[in-house]
Amino acid sequence: MYAIVDIETTGGSAGSGRITEIAIVITDGKQVLDRYTTLVNPMLPIPVFIENLTGITDAMVSQAPTFGQIANEVYTLLQDKIFVAHNVNFDYSFIAHQLNQQGFKINSRKLCTVRLSRKVFEDLPSYSLGNLCRSLQINLNNRHRAMGDAEATTELFHRIIVADNGKQINAMLKKGSGDAYLPIHLSSDNLEELPETPGIYYFHDTKGKIIYVGKAKRLRKRVVSHFSNNDISKRKQELMRMVHKISFKECGNELMMSVMESIEIKRIWPMFNRSQKKFENRFGICSYTDQRGIKRLGVVKKKKNLITHTSFPFQVEGTRILNRLARTHKLCPKMCFLQHETIECVGIEEAFCEGICANKENIDNYNKKVDAVIVSLHEMDPTMAVFGEGREPKERSCILISKNDFLAVGYIDEQLIKKIKLEKLAKQLEPAASNEFIRSMVLTYAELNPTLSKNFD
Repeated sequence: MYAIVDIETTGGSAGSGRITEIAIVITDGKQVLDRYTTLVNPMLPIPVFIENLTGITDAMVSQAPTFGQIANEVYTLLQDKIFVAHNVNFDYSFIAHQLNQQGFKINSRKLCTVRLSRKVFEDLPSYSLGNLCRSLQINLNNRHRAMGDAEATTELFHRIIVADNGKQINAMLKKGSGDAYLPIHLSSDNLEELPETPGIYYFHDTKGKIIYVGKAKRLRKRVVSHFSNNDISKRKQELMRMVHKISFKECGNELMMSVMESIEIKRIWPMFNRSQKKFENRFGICSYTDQRGIKRLGVVKKKKNLITHTSFPFQVEGTRILNRLARTHKLCPKMCFLQHETIECVGIEEAFCEGICANKENIDNYNKKVDAVIVSLHEMDPTMAVFGEGREPKERSCILISKNDFLAVGYIDEQLIKKIKLEKLAKQLEPAASNEFIRSMVLTYAELNPTLSKNFD
């Protein structure tokens, strides 16, 4: 037995929207056995654009029952039936959520007449309910009203049964079939292409634009979890409506997939990603020679084409390190912009500045001390490569980091790891934009796995 369902709502997500009208048609697949419909008082105002679309107004639902008052009847009609709707996950999410709020829990098998129509009636110009009815010459009265759409969906479903001879319907009802939970525009064949290996995946909209990037130890399993859970949030429902295609890149191991995910989120800035979508105000220590020939050090915000000797996520961290180096190497705090030049030098007072700010120290001698500091700063940023399992048996992933936030990623032959030189390795990898998150991951990995890293300093 099948329950053909259609609802009208106050919005697009079950978490924030409410049902304003519901229609249920019970059929055995050949003839209609029962019908049920009612307006529903959503207990909140109906948006103007919804009124214009459906014709349902606040006045019309003011005397209608609330969903709580009809929940038992709706549950009884749906119990032990296959839940059928045009874009089934939308209708099911609303009804399951509102039934659950009233203490009723359904776990129905589902069929989507959009997905079935695509498979049974191939090459039609559109699979919206209105266009399908026009193409198949199905009467559609009271469009965007629950019973009008439910009656048309019922006739469409009966025709699918005749044309399909049970093949596609049985496949969709089979346990584990993606058609029961996948987004309406996403092909189940696309899902089957995903491997169960580590990698990153991309969700694309109808124009091919990437709207979400994620990572997974097992690509297919992770992607399935996006759509098979019971998340009723507006964000989840919008994602379900927008996803048309999934693409992926295998990465070989967890470190590589985490690095690649971070690179791609920063590069693409997808609309549905939240984590790592923030601009980093990174800082570094740079040097220059002033008009007197004195080499100066200072903490600056990193900019394009500005070369720094090291980098930090926060200005205070760079200032702290420069303070320590100034005291260790007897540099003047004024010459390092750690102190305003118009006041007495703290370095002279504390006996670590040798008087360059008061013309008491030889400039060449002072500059040699600055050069020593620069060398120590470079040693703080190691040039190293870390290796991991590749996408193929004799391949290894490689992540190369070095000074000034240089990052390169790629894959090399495992036979080259021991003998390859830095210059040749860099040419085999693809440069990418680094960030503090990536550098922290790579350095932590190298510390925990010293045999899988190679230092070039």
